[in-house]
Amino acid sequence: MTGDPVQAAMGEDLMHRLVDGDESALAEAYQRFGALVHTIAQRSVGEHHEAEDITQQVFVALWKGRASLDPGGGSLGGWLATVTRRRCADLHAARARRSRDERAFVHEAGPSVTAAQDVVEQVYLADALQALGDPRATIIRMAVIDDRRHEDIAQTLQLPLGTVKSHVRRGLTHLRKHLEEVNR
Repeated sequence: MTGDPVQAAMGEDLMHRLVDGDESALAEAYQRFGALVHTIAQRSVGEHHEAEDITQQVFVALWKGRASLDPGGGSLGGWLATVTRRRCADLHAARARRSRDERAFVHEAGPSVTAAQDVVEQVYLADALQALGDPRATIIRMAVIDDRRHEDIAQTLQLPLGTVKSHVRRGLTHLRKHLEEVNR
């Protein structure tokens, strides 16, 4: 570490060591800035596990992009904060796309021309949901019918968020295939 407190605060010494490929500099950068990155992510995405994923992605990006660091061009903390905000923006965009896709699926699989067809389709949908089994059927009901967020479902069912997302994606794919077969 350098004796200059301004350079130390900027993380300039760490950036030089990172550019040189010093793996211990990455660990030191994580110790110094990991809480900052996690806090920015947590406040933006509002979910602890996703904030952890973003924190990991940011430090992987730091290591992979270390050759492009400019120790004299700005602080390491500023670089990490910028990358964190971009990762958060990417996550928000992905959430919006997923939500739009789920609404489009529900709209496509939704009610049709007559009440009789609606009843028949509801029976098919109920049958298809039952065929999914639990916890997938319960998760699909909570996500699509109750319009609950994945994080809320994970917390309610005490399941990991990734598991809930997998059940939703696989469940919707299964339902789509099932309903396409029925509509043939």
